[in-house]
Amino acid sequence: MLSTILNQKQQEILRQERRTIQQLLTLLAGWEAQPKDIEILQQALEQLDELFLLVVVGEFNSGKSALINALLGERYLAEGVTPTTAQIHILRHGPKSEPYVTDEGIWVLTYPADFLRDLSIVDTPGTNAVLRQHEEISRDFVPRSDLVIFITSADRPFTESEREFLETIRNWGKKVVIVINKIDLLATEQECEAVVQFVRQNAVRLLGITPEIFPLSARKALRAKESRQTRPTAAPTEAGAPPTPGENGSVPPDFGALERYLLETLNQESRIRLKLASPLGVALRVAQQYEQKAAGRLELLNEDLTTVEQVERQLDLYRRDMAREFESHLLRIDRILGDLEDRGEQYFDETFKITRIFSLLNSSAIRQAFEREVVANTPEQIERQVQDVIDWMVERESRQWRAMARQLGQRHKTEFLEGAAQEAAGGFEYNRRQLLQNVGQATAQVVARYDKSAEARALVDNVQASLAQVAILEVGAVGLGAVLKAVLVGAAADATGLLAAGVIGVAGLGIIPYKRQAAKKDLRVKLDRLKAQLHQVLHEAFETEIEHSVHRLNDAVDPYSRFVRTEHERLTGIEHELETVQGNLRELRAQVGA
Repeated sequence: MLSTILNQKQQEILRQERRTIQQLLTLLAGWEAQPKDIEILQQALEQLDELFLLVVVGEFNSGKSALINALLGERYLAEGVTPTTAQIHILRHGPKSEPYVTDEGIWVLTYPADFLRDLSIVDTPGTNAVLRQHEEISRDFVPRSDLVIFITSADRPFTESEREFLETIRNWGKKVVIVINKIDLLATEQECEAVVQFVRQNAVRLLGITPEIFPLSARKALRAKESRQTRPTAAPTEAGAPPTPGENGSVPPDFGALERYLLETLNQESRIRLKLASPLGVALRVAQQYEQKAAGRLELLNEDLTTVEQVERQLDLYRRDMAREFESHLLRIDRILGDLEDRGEQYFDETFKITRIFSLLNSSAIRQAFEREVVANTPEQIERQVQDVIDWMVERESRQWRAMARQLGQRHKTEFLEGAAQEAAGGFEYNRRQLLQNVGQATAQVVARYDKSAEARALVDNVQASLAQVAILEVGAVGLGAVLKAVLVGAAADATGLLAAGVIGVAGLGIIPYKRQAAKKDLRVKLDRLKAQLHQVLHEAFETEIEHSVHRLNDAVDPYSRFVRTEHERLTGIEHELETVQGNLRELRAQVGA
């Protein structure tokens, strides 16, 4: 195990590393993490207990298997010009034996090479544009590596698919060594140098650093080792010329440089550092990926939150505007009753005179004249004004529903939701989409079914019934105008009756001016009471209806509002935790690098 060869400082880093990666695992497991990412993090933890893992990647026919065979000094792995490796193969120390497959579908081979006591080598399927399933296998195994040997072929260096694959390796934060294989296919040293320079420039651009680059020929190195095993004594060359590298058992110096790097330069200290750093890079990549996901959702939710707040502000403005405009409607009713009062006082001044004492004895005629000249069409005017108030309230609510439907409809058409429509049931995208659809459908149904006439009739009936109850009248099938007429005529009867009842049998004519003033006062009292009753009835109807209206509007948008606020709060917490985890991972990586 790794912990058995670590010093005290390294053991502390290892403990903190395990704790931080486990914290990230717990956080993502409670969110909507992909099972594959959870598996990658779990493997990163397990990787800390495994031997140093050297993973060989590259396109098929680039010479991955040939390179491993050259390291072994024997054609142990199958080679060929067609894709020969369709599965992951791990080479470990042990006697030669038949390969076996693990529960993960990984083939394990053993070979008695001393250097395999300290590390395991992974041979991956080739990556290219044709065999995509092979490429996926290779990409999936890269996160588990401690060191990646990236092989490109000298006759086609850095193809487009290789550049894409190298970006994947970079994103996982892996240490990369580049091997330019088949260098023997190039005719001159200048061609070789040009290829090396081309690969170096592309590698620096893609990785941001200058990696170790080894131009070599795995085929010549393997041939040399095989030759050395079969012919221990070198044969003389023609004309006394020095032997060509790779012939007569001498390993080409370019391959020897790679061997020295892997087996000597990467000593135990270097491997420990890479071993500790590798899971940190994996965890950091996953944490960054989900922080971006959380940030993207928060950006969307911020827009949703703005929409919700706009809807709520509109509802508040709707309530206040309605209250202000309602008062102006009441003032119109007050003016109608004020005009009636003015006409009544004028009527009393002109009618209740001593010169008309005999006509005052006919109370029925007085009341009829009062109804005709004073009351006139006041009930119809008030009825029309009340109808205007009711129509205005109904229209404003209908307009508010349409405005809210338009505003929420814009959120429903976002590009994010278009993609989320393809998501399986469950999860953030699905829940948000369903809520918006539900709100949209609810508002659309209300707008489509909103019957202004029915709403207005219901309000008229409510006002009529309330006013009749206050006036203690039987409404029956009569309209609001009839109720108002009964109230106003009753007031007229009371006022004119005061005078008619007191004129006969009174000694002295001074009673007529007194009765006239009393009638005026009684009319004012009656009209003030009627005005107060109308105000009360209309206010109650207005307050009931506006509360009902706002409540219905709030009910429609409330599930969406609750989801947005709850999810926003939750994601803000997740984003903060992911930032904290990333900070800890970077700090640990800096300690490992030191």
